Amino acid sequence: MPTLPLQTLRKRSDFLRLNSGRRWAVPGLVLQMKPTPDGPDGAGAGLRLGLTVTKKIGNAVVRNRVRRRLRAAALEVLPVSGQPGHDYVLIARAGAQLRDYAALKGDIEAALRRVHRPQSKTS
Repeated sequence: MPTLPLQTLRKRSDFLRLNSGRRWAVPGLVLQMKPTPDGPDGAGAGLRLGLTVTKKIGNAVVRNRVRRRLRAAALEVLPVSGQPGHDYVLIARAGAQLRDYAALKGDIEAALRRVHRPQSKTS
Protein backbone atom coordinates (compact mmCIF):
# COMPACT_ATOMS: atom_id res chain seq x y z
CA MET A 1 0.00 0.00 0.00
CA PRO A 2 1.51 3.39 -0.95
CA THR A 3 2.01 5.89 1.83
CA LEU A 4 0.56 9.37 1.68
CA PRO A 5 2.53 12.60 2.06
CA LEU A 6 2.24 14.11 5.54
CA GLN A 7 2.27 17.88 6.08
CA THR A 8 2.33 19.79 9.35
CA LEU A 9 -0.41 22.12 10.59
CA ARG A 10 1.14 25.34 11.85
CA LYS A 11 -1.56 28.03 11.73
CA ARG A 12 -3.78 28.68 14.72
CA SER A 13 -6.78 29.00 12.39
CA ASP A 14 -6.30 25.39 11.25
CA PHE A 15 -6.28 24.15 14.85
CA LEU A 16 -9.41 26.20 15.64
CA ARG A 17 -11.15 24.84 12.52
CA LEU A 18 -10.58 21.28 13.71
CA ASN A 19 -12.30 22.04 17.03
CA SER A 20 -15.62 21.78 15.18
CA GLY A 21 -14.69 18.47 13.53
CA ARG A 22 -15.05 14.90 14.73
CA ARG A 23 -13.12 13.84 17.82
CA TRP A 24 -12.46 10.75 19.83
CA ALA A 25 -10.68 10.36 23.16
CA VAL A 26 -8.55 7.34 24.03
CA PRO A 27 -6.35 6.86 27.13
CA GLY A 28 -3.21 8.54 25.72
CA LEU A 29 -4.65 11.25 23.49
CA VAL A 30 -7.59 12.97 21.85
CA LEU A 31 -7.81 12.83 18.05
CA GLN A 32 -9.58 15.56 16.13
CA MET A 33 -10.34 15.14 12.42
CA LYS A 34 -11.91 17.23 9.69
CA PRO A 35 -11.66 17.16 5.89
CA THR A 36 -9.01 19.45 4.42
CA PRO A 37 -10.53 22.65 2.99
CA ASP A 38 -10.13 23.38 -0.69
CA GLY A 39 -7.99 26.43 -1.31
CA PRO A 40 -4.41 27.65 -1.48
CA ASP A 41 -3.48 26.33 1.99
CA GLY A 42 -5.45 23.09 1.78
CA ALA A 43 -3.44 20.53 -0.13
CA GLY A 44 -6.49 18.32 -0.61
CA ALA A 45 -4.66 15.12 -1.58
CA GLY A 46 -2.34 14.54 1.38
CA LEU A 47 -2.66 14.33 5.14
CA ARG A 48 -1.99 17.19 7.51
CA LEU A 49 -1.04 16.65 11.17
CA GLY A 50 -0.98 18.97 14.15
CA LEU A 51 0.20 18.21 17.68
CA THR A 52 -0.86 19.85 20.93
CA VAL A 53 0.77 19.23 24.31
CA THR A 54 -0.39 21.59 27.06
CA LYS A 55 1.37 22.66 30.23
CA LYS A 56 -0.92 20.32 32.19
CA ILE A 57 1.26 17.46 30.91
CA GLY A 58 4.44 18.73 32.60
CA ASN A 59 7.44 20.99 32.19
CA ALA A 60 9.09 21.74 28.83
CA VAL A 61 11.28 18.64 28.90
CA VAL A 62 8.30 16.34 29.48
CA ARG A 63 6.13 18.14 26.90
CA ASN A 64 8.84 17.86 24.24
CA ARG A 65 9.33 14.16 24.97
CA VAL A 66 5.58 13.55 24.67
CA ARG A 67 5.48 15.59 21.43
CA ARG A 68 8.32 13.52 19.94
CA ARG A 69 6.63 10.25 20.91
CA LEU A 70 3.28 11.37 19.45
CA ARG A 71 4.92 12.55 16.23
CA ALA A 72 6.83 9.28 15.81
CA ALA A 73 3.72 7.18 16.43
CA ALA A 74 1.63 9.32 14.08
CA LEU A 75 4.25 9.09 11.32
CA GLU A 76 4.00 5.30 11.52
CA VAL A 77 0.21 5.06 11.72
CA LEU A 78 -1.29 7.96 9.73
CA PRO A 79 0.21 7.24 6.28
CA VAL A 80 -1.23 3.71 6.47
CA SER A 81 -4.51 4.22 8.36
CA GLY A 82 -5.33 7.87 7.64
CA GLN A 83 -7.55 8.96 4.77
CA PRO A 84 -6.35 11.36 2.08
CA GLY A 85 -7.74 14.88 2.20
CA HIS A 86 -8.12 15.02 5.99
CA ASP A 87 -6.52 17.08 8.74
CA TYR A 88 -5.72 15.51 12.10
CA VAL A 89 -4.77 17.01 15.46
CA LEU A 90 -3.42 14.87 18.29
CA ILE A 91 -3.90 16.36 21.75
CA ALA A 92 -1.82 14.65 24.43
CA ARG A 93 -3.55 13.54 27.60
CA ALA A 94 -1.87 13.10 30.98
CA GLY A 95 -1.39 9.38 30.39
CA ALA A 96 0.64 9.87 27.20
CA GLN A 97 3.88 10.44 29.09
CA LEU A 98 3.97 7.00 30.72
CA ARG A 99 2.01 5.10 28.05
CA ASP A 100 3.81 2.29 26.26
CA TYR A 101 4.77 3.21 22.67
CA ALA A 102 2.87 0.25 21.17
CA ALA A 103 -0.20 1.22 23.21
CA LEU A 104 0.15 4.82 21.98
CA LYS A 105 0.16 3.59 18.37
CA GLY A 106 -2.85 1.42 19.16
CA ASP A 107 -4.63 4.45 20.61
CA ILE A 108 -4.09 6.39 17.39
CA GLU A 109 -5.32 3.46 15.26
CA ALA A 110 -8.43 3.00 17.42
CA ALA A 111 -9.24 6.71 17.34
CA LEU A 112 -8.78 6.81 13.55
CA ARG A 113 -11.19 3.91 13.10
CA ARG A 114 -13.71 5.67 15.30
CA VAL A 115 -13.61 9.14 13.72
CA HIS A 116 -13.85 7.69 10.20
CA ARG A 117 -16.82 5.48 11.11
CA PRO A 118 -19.99 6.76 9.41
CA GLN A 119 -22.15 8.79 11.74
CA SER A 120 -25.47 7.23 12.68
CA LYS A 121 -28.49 9.34 11.79
CA THR A 122 -30.89 9.45 14.72
CA SER A 123 -34.35 10.89 14.25
